[in-house]
Amino acid sequence: MPLNFALLAVLAAIASGLLPLACAKSNRAIKLLAFPLLGLAGLCGIIGGGLALLSGTSHRLILPVGLPWLHTHLLLDPLSGFFMVLVGLVTLVTAVYGPAYVREYERGPQPLLPLTVFTGLFIVGMDLVLLAADAFTFMIGWELMSVSAYLLVTYQHQHERNRSAAFIYLLMSHIGALLILLGYGVLAGFADSFDFARMAAAQLPLGWGSAAFLLALVGFGLKAGLVPLHVWLPEAHPAAPSHVSALMSGVMLKVAVYGFIRFTFDLLGNPHWSWGLIVLFIGSISAILGVLYALMQHDLKRLLAYHSVENIGIIYIGLGLSLIFAGTGHPALAALGLIAALYHCLNHALFKSLLFFGAGVILQQSREHDLEKMGGLIRRMPVTAGCFLVGCISISALPPFNGFVSEWLTFQAALQSSVLSNNILGALIPVAAAVLALTGALAAACFVKVFGVCFLGLPRSERAAAACETTLGPRLGQIFLALLCLLFGVLPTWTVAQLENIARLFFSSGMPEATAHGWLWLTPVSSEVASYGAPLVLLGIALAWLLTWLWLHPRRRRFPVRIGPAWDCGFGPLNARMQYTATAFTMPIRRIFRPVWPITEEHQAPSAENPGGRYRLRVGDWAWLKIYQPIGRLLLGSARRLAMIQGGNIRAYLAYSFFTLLFLLLVVSL
Repeated sequence: MPLNFALLAVLAAIASGLLPLACAKSNRAIKLLAFPLLGLAGLCGIIGGGLALLSGTSHRLILPVGLPWLHTHLLLDPLSGFFMVLVGLVTLVTAVYGPAYVREYERGPQPLLPLTVFTGLFIVGMDLVLLAADAFTFMIGWELMSVSAYLLVTYQHQHERNRSAAFIYLLMSHIGALLILLGYGVLAGFADSFDFARMAAAQLPLGWGSAAFLLALVGFGLKAGLVPLHVWLPEAHPAAPSHVSALMSGVMLKVAVYGFIRFTFDLLGNPHWSWGLIVLFIGSISAILGVLYALMQHDLKRLLAYHSVENIGIIYIGLGLSLIFAGTGHPALAALGLIAALYHCLNHALFKSLLFFGAGVILQQSREHDLEKMGGLIRRMPVTAGCFLVGCISISALPPFNGFVSEWLTFQAALQSSVLSNNILGALIPVAAAVLALTGALAAACFVKVFGVCFLGLPRSERAAAACETTLGPRLGQIFLALLCLLFGVLPTWTVAQLENIARLFFSSGMPEATAHGWLWLTPVSSEVASYGAPLVLLGIALAWLLTWLWLHPRRRRFPVRIGPAWDCGFGPLNARMQYTATAFTMPIRRIFRPVWPITEEHQAPSAENPGGRYRLRVGDWAWLKIYQPIGRLLLGSARRLAMIQGGNIRAYLAYSFFTLLFLLLVVSL
């Protein structure tokens, strides 16, 4: 039954993309067909994946299609079921959010049909990747996912920046796909098959296993957005429609994480501790650089894209710890690291989708992308502001919301480094934990800036002053995700108990101590080491709010509170220019971490035309400047030199062919 629901999810997603082709001229009919079927695909994915995860069983199916010597192998086990639940959740909310959001595109230069067609195929590609049990089917689903995402990013192709972002994404996706294919080729060479079951049973020497691991790390890391492979994220997310950005950041990046887990933990098996050290280092660098680059951004969706880099880094920190503990013979702690990473996958899918959905509403209603031109939106968009605040608290890893639990579990895994006999590992893991702590503090500072500048104070532009709350569908989608952020933050023991089914697939060990004290206390190692009572924390916060409200309520005070105008320092009525800007808010952090970014500051003195003067700040990306631009210049220079052989002379072309044949004959004869 779980696999039947999963297949129904794939069929519904296909139908959501293809059936609207029959009514291409009616936008209303397109929406009435596409989004309900997309919601059905999400619901079936949640049911099928949830049943597989809860039961802890694996379900296989072989379809008589595919290569002549290889039929299509499908597998739904607790790992793929968990990630199918993530895809289903965000897809279901997209189906609720989308009809009202895409009204803007009905009046645009592009027809609505391509957006719905490629969204459906995008979901199909992700589901197929999760269900694939052979390398051929996996790569078919992977390419379908990548190409559909490219067509969605370039949907508004009249803008040159969107075309450039889509090209960068497609180029890096295909480089990653080539590396993944080479990794599967190494495994297939030893297994003599593309079937995942036979690959997992094959025994690889450490050298070949390490080569396959590195190919998978870079290949899947390109799609996941690990530093320095992340440069496509801040370009693609602002270009894509917001509900597509939510799908890409919320679940497509997790599909890449799934691919890495499947390849490393399942197909390779018996990981070496050095692999975990590499993953831990890259995850730590990605987490800290992702949040530092996010702090400097003023474009809301670009800022959220860099936070995806940060959170993928946090996930890989958990995976690195799991690989280290597995490679040193500590299966219970390896299970803790893996569960922490999986829990953060779930949490990031929820709060990052919530933030992108909120950003879509903000951008659509205010017509502004720049934080410096927003402000005061909490009065005009109270529901969106409240849900966005939940997302900000969750991504900042503050209790009682879900982001805190997964990061706390990652800390608990890192704090067990004392059990390792390797002194180098025992010294490096606490450094990674310190980086994670700094990342959490900087993330909180970043979202204080985002919420304060965007929603509080006075409007900084006429468009922000004219903004209003969105319609029912987008509000319901945001409220649903906000409630899930609270639910998975308050009841973590149930979630951890279900994730143990995945840990047992790879380590034959779970976390029995984690839920030994019932739903009230989460004790990942033991109650003597650490415990977290999420329901009690929520109760304490609620009581504190209640007592504060009762104490400060004007009716309960002995003397009435006088309310008057705010002090304006003698400069006349308050206006938006007196408020903190996003640039000013991050100035102290920019001064401390200045070497992290290539920064250009321009000052213009006051003049008659511009009495206030002008200050312009440009923050670049070292990875783009030091890695990708030199590679691009090298490739273009090589292409120009090779173009010299195209002289247009037929005799030269015949000479090329003649000498090539001579060379091949020489090679064959040897």
